[in-house]
Amino acid sequence: MSSPFDAVEFAHGPAMANRFMLAPLTNQQSNPDGTLSDDEFNWLTYRAEGGFGLTMTCASHVQRIGQGFPGQLGCYSDDHLAGLTRLADAVKAHGSLAIVQLHHAGRRAPRDLIGEAPVAPCVDGDVGAREMTTGEIEQVIEDFIAAAVRAEKAGFDGVELHGAHDYLLCEMLNGTFNQRSDHYGGSLENRARALFAMIDGIRATCRPDFNLSVRLSPERFGQTTHDMVEVYGQLVDCGKVDFIDLSMWDVFKEAADEDYAGRQLLDLYAELPRGETKLAVAGKIYTGDDVQRALDGGADIVAIGRAAITDHDFPNKIRHDVQASMRELPVTRAALREERLSEGFIDYMSAWAGFVEA
Repeated sequence: MSSPFDAVEFAHGPAMANRFMLAPLTNQQSNPDGTLSDDEFNWLTYRAEGGFGLTMTCASHVQRIGQGFPGQLGCYSDDHLAGLTRLADAVKAHGSLAIVQLHHAGRRAPRDLIGEAPVAPCVDGDVGAREMTTGEIEQVIEDFIAAAVRAEKAGFDGVELHGAHDYLLCEMLNGTFNQRSDHYGGSLENRARALFAMIDGIRATCRPDFNLSVRLSPERFGQTTHDMVEVYGQLVDCGKVDFIDLSMWDVFKEAADEDYAGRQLLDLYAELPRGETKLAVAGKIYTGDDVQRALDGGADIVAIGRAAITDHDFPNKIRHDVQASMRELPVTRAALREERLSEGFIDYMSAWAGFVEA
């Protein structure tokens, strides 16, 4: 039986000291120009201090027009390097792997935030998104690679490509939406082309021991589970990805796709061959029992979201008491301040039903 406190070895780069990963969490705490703020620095480094074997940033946009929310950490300019370097150094000083999640919001980029129409693989009249040219897709591939190089220069151990939650890479994979007529649309091979070009480019450009992962939505967002299983297998087979991070919403739910009715989503993916590639899972992991159940179900890494917000030291709580759980909800604003959430982050969390005490 796997222990939550086993080390996790990767094909590239250093090992995680344990199986706990801070999930990439929107927190709206950085400066308007994308540079790191003290608030975001304090929030992230406190989780590294609290025992997380891997500390991942929030989604960090690789183009100015790829911004998805206010106060988002940027990775699209060398102006961001000083803050990124400060953050990487501090996270690693606590013995945690430091990873930047690279992101482009695609059609979910708010027009009033980016100052122009959002871009997407195809036109979306509902949100006013325009279709990207082939050249613009090729440019965004280069910008993801350049952001990875920037993260490497800042001292991070690796990067994660955000291919989930209906952001740009997820939109590219979406067979319902992405019906482009060029070689980036239509067939699954074409829809996945940009993602694999980024992976190839990062591996060709960054140092050999640079950790590279991909976050996927294993279902929903116009994607069939069959297609996502195929992409998962291709990511494993390419031998260039250290872990696949599945954002499941609930690790223990049954698959929504009727073709897999009655099957637990975790079982479906954990049973697939994955060689040296590790499997990280996220979704409603709130207790020591949940952690162990996910590991027993075949996961290598547990990505902790809400429990990391309420308890910066969630891994250490489990180490001292395997029956421990996240702080009971709702949480007071005072308690969240002690957990080093800024007032803006607390306000953001107040929109989550039942999370912050009124």
